[in-house]
Amino acid sequence: MVRYPAVAGQFYPASPDDLKMMLDSMCEPAPKVKAKAVVVPHAGYVYSGRVAGATYSRVEIPDINVLLGPNHTGLGKRVSVFPSGIWVTPFGEVTVDEEIAGSLCGRPPYEPDVNAHIYEHSLEVQLPFLQYCSGFSEKLKIVPVVFSFISYEECERAGEILADVLSAREDSLIVISSDFSHYVSQEKAQEMDRLAIDAILNLDPYELYTRVVTYNISMCGVVPATVGLVAARILGATAAELVMYRTSGDVTGNYREVVSYGGIIIY
Repeated sequence: MVRYPAVAGQFYPASPDDLKMMLDSMCEPAPKVKAKAVVVPHAGYVYSGRVAGATYSRVEIPDINVLLGPNHTGLGKRVSVFPSGIWVTPFGEVTVDEEIAGSLCGRPPYEPDVNAHIYEHSLEVQLPFLQYCSGFSEKLKIVPVVFSFISYEECERAGEILADVLSAREDSLIVISSDFSHYVSQEKAQEMDRLAIDAILNLDPYELYTRVVTYNISMCGVVPATVGLVAARILGATAAELVMYRTSGDVTGNYREVVSYGGIIIY
């Protein structure tokens, strides 16, 4: 199966030269850590690319990258794993790790499903960063998973399964794709996002899920973030660091209605 780009030329440049030039400006040389997981945004690069670039620049990009994102389209299964094949970007092809994808697919709530991924942007926009920051490694592989809204108990189960599947894979990274608040004032976004970000920095998946639901925080990736936190903790994560926080207002100058982005390393 081949998954072609759905948002190239919209969220990021479709030309490989233009894309590389943009990433050159967003990804800077920095000391790298071996991370269990990262939280990175998925908006258009002009808005959130600096946050994503600063975060990816700080971590070692391993061979195996499990991509967890929200399902914005509503298509497909509730927890949809792209089971096999390749994903195409302007930089070339990235192979899906069939072994890990297959191990997930055999255990509910994970199910094999392609339809949820056809038009979904939340994982696609991560691939050029992974390719670029890995030095365009030919060994780079992905396991794409998108989530509809599920209960905390299902998130916990999904995280435990993911940790079990990755327990023997030291060369893996969990990439959690999420923006934070949507279409609120800058002041409101900062207030609400602080609640969610503090829960992530405390490595507390239950508190994250509960705060987002209780305070109606418009964090689109709360489910993948909860699943990723559960898995990262089981895999031995002991700390987290906020690398950068910005909003669309920092680009547009409109602080009355913003979308916010945070980059976090979990290690």
